[in-house]
Amino acid sequence: MAKKLWGGRFTKDMDKDFEQFSKSIQYDYKLARIDVFHSIIHTFALGGSKILNKPETDKIITALNSILKDIDTGKFKPDSDSEDIHTDIHNKLERKIGKLASKVHSLRSRNDQVVFNEKFYCLEEVNNIEGLLNDLLRSFLALIKKHKNQPFVGYTHTQRAQVILFSDYLVAFGHMFSRDFNRLRHFYDSVIPYIGAGALAGSSLHRKDYYKAIDDFFRYDRISAKKIKSVENSLDNVSDRDFIIELLSIISIIQMHLSRLSEDFILYSTKEFNFLDLPEEFCTGSSLMPHKKNPDFLELVRGYTGIVNANLVAILTTMKGLPLAYNRDMQLDKEPLFSSVKIIKDELKIMAKFIKAVKLNKKVIEAALEDEGLYATELAEWLVVEEKVAFKQAHDIIGKIIRFSEDKQLKIKQMTDTQLKRFHSKLNQKVITTVMNAKYAITSKKSISRKVPKINA
Repeated sequence: MAKKLWGGRFTKDMDKDFEQFSKSIQYDYKLARIDVFHSIIHTFALGGSKILNKPETDKIITALNSILKDIDTGKFKPDSDSEDIHTDIHNKLERKIGKLASKVHSLRSRNDQVVFNEKFYCLEEVNNIEGLLNDLLRSFLALIKKHKNQPFVGYTHTQRAQVILFSDYLVAFGHMFSRDFNRLRHFYDSVIPYIGAGALAGSSLHRKDYYKAIDDFFRYDRISAKKIKSVENSLDNVSDRDFIIELLSIISIIQMHLSRLSEDFILYSTKEFNFLDLPEEFCTGSSLMPHKKNPDFLELVRGYTGIVNANLVAILTTMKGLPLAYNRDMQLDKEPLFSSVKIIKDELKIMAKFIKAVKLNKKVIEAALEDEGLYATELAEWLVVEEKVAFKQAHDIIGKIIRFSEDKQLKIKQMTDTQLKRFHSKLNQKVITTVMNAKYAITSKKSISRKVPKINA
């Protein structure tokens, strides 16, 4: 049975099935580097309080640095029989420095370690996700620039609605992902990794010793070290998983935006629409039908939305009835967190490449823009603006023209002036020609700033 950080009051060995069931090393090994960080800070604090003397402190820090080097170079391998990553790091430290390792855990708890580790992990991964979102925004900006003045068909209720610019369509998603970036930035600014909570009641180490230790740690991770503080409320700290719920919520929103984008692109790439030509390198074929070009990447993004949403619900459900402070249920927060972070990072990385390679079938789009129904609103607004007709009346007039066109199977552009004037005295073919075209439909919209999302610093 593997060495544990507890057990003095127990007389019986742990049931082997329960021991396997309760392990977390198979997934929390991802926190190894950050767990060493916690041990480095805590060792400095123990040294500052004279619980460790200078030679002991130096020896422990040297050994921890050796473990950290193994982690950073890929040589670190967690022992499969370790209970968790905290125990695994401790056992490796003991192999290097013997019984002195037992002093490192003085006045601290794994409850304190794990929430520190998870917060630090979230901060690091938020930085990574922000970078990937910026890459995606750059891809959108490249496609926007390429098709800046291209008219496109806008939809409501999955029905043709009005003419828009393709660039405006892309900018809509750009704004979604910009908001996602801002949510991540707010998250990063608000999350603070605390140290010194103990199991739930705090530690005998003085706050000044922790702050001195945090200053000594600064050379290991300058960015995140600026955020570490001595604990304010130890009960809240060890029992808090709000930050995981918040991050998973943000990731779920990003995932929802990616899924909506995927659904649109799947739809617009079908033969029925054929507006978009998707890049082959992100599609697959059929094992039976030779002609197929399936949008599998987009379908997988859409499908992973179920898992990402479920990860959020899993943590919410786990936390909903837990009494203060720490409970073992909270061990199960890591897999959903790691899962959602990996999924969103993989998707954003691929989507940035995918967007750059999307092509427009401009001839198909131009043919769709001949649909006269797309300009019905512009005709009604022309009557309002130019002839001061009440909008309800203008709406009825154009609706009747559309119905007449459908009943007679006659295009509005083919109607005579006499026919048009039956609906309103000022309507004629000159007005129809002026209003019912993509350029007019786009330039007549004066309320839009068409501000393009910026790449965030």
